[in-house]
Amino acid sequence: MKTRYTLWLALAALAIGVRPALADIYSFRDERGVVHFTNIKGLDPRYKLIRRESPEPLPGTHSVARAYMPSQADIDRYEAIVETAARTYGVDEALVRAVISAESGYNPQAVSRAGARGLMQLMPETARRYGVRNSMDPVDNIYGGVKYLRDLIAMFRGNLELVVAAYNAGENAVIRYGFRIPPYTETLVYVPRVMDFYRKFQTRQG
Repeated sequence: MKTRYTLWLALAALAIGVRPALADIYSFRDERGVVHFTNIKGLDPRYKLIRRESPEPLPGTHSVARAYMPSQADIDRYEAIVETAARTYGVDEALVRAVISAESGYNPQAVSRAGARGLMQLMPETARRYGVRNSMDPVDNIYGGVKYLRDLIAMFRGNLELVVAAYNAGENAVIRYGFRIPPYTETLVYVPRVMDFYRKFQTRQG
């Protein structure tokens, strides 16, 4: 059975104007293979904490978004890995390429000042969550990054701008700002840049 995802949010608290202190993310997989997410602590004993963030994301979490298209040679070098990972986890190849282009410019040795590493600039916590043992290994890094994108797509119901914003600023930030792109300078530059790459790669796929 194809894995499905649901996200339960603290809508009641938002409706009465109560802002949660932190939007920690909890998850569990039920007997049907459905993965559930919530930001409500103690909702069900099966939920386990998978993501805890500070109230504001660290500046420079990722490398500065690249504005230029990577070379075709660099794209081709990792094409097979991207294609296989994207197909395995049901993520659009164009989106994976767009994120890699913006995050690292297809440099597998890229490291941000905050410690994000590799082609998809995985932070250590994200790498651990997705079982990435070596973020500098292209296969390990891409598979971890694609699994993260898969979960973000489910969490934000296919809204790619929010998915991309969450990849940069963290899913908690997107939730805290009412399911909108957080008003952080880096994120406001990053989202349209990734979406521009995405459209270009979609055109190439077509």
